[in-house]
Amino acid sequence: MTSISEQLSDALGIMIMGMGLVFTFLSILIIGIGIVAKLFPAPVAYIPAPQAPSNTALDTSLDPKLVAAITSAIHQYRAK
Repeated sequence: MTSISEQLSDALGIMIMGMGLVFTFLSILIIGIGIVAKLFPAPVAYIPAPQAPSNTALDTSLDPKLVAAITSAIHQYRAK
């Protein structure tokens, strides 16, 4: 039977090896992503400047039938 100190020593070695492998993998991944980002830059999307809305486009009136339908739906939902 092995002593507790030998088991802890083995566990510490396995932990350090595992953490080292994860650190190495993540470092390689970050470097790889940086290289790919430099080789293939993201395309710049053209976004046109917003234009001032015209007065005819500002139709703020609501359809009375739509208002009645929404009111009826709310009333039926609250009645449940």
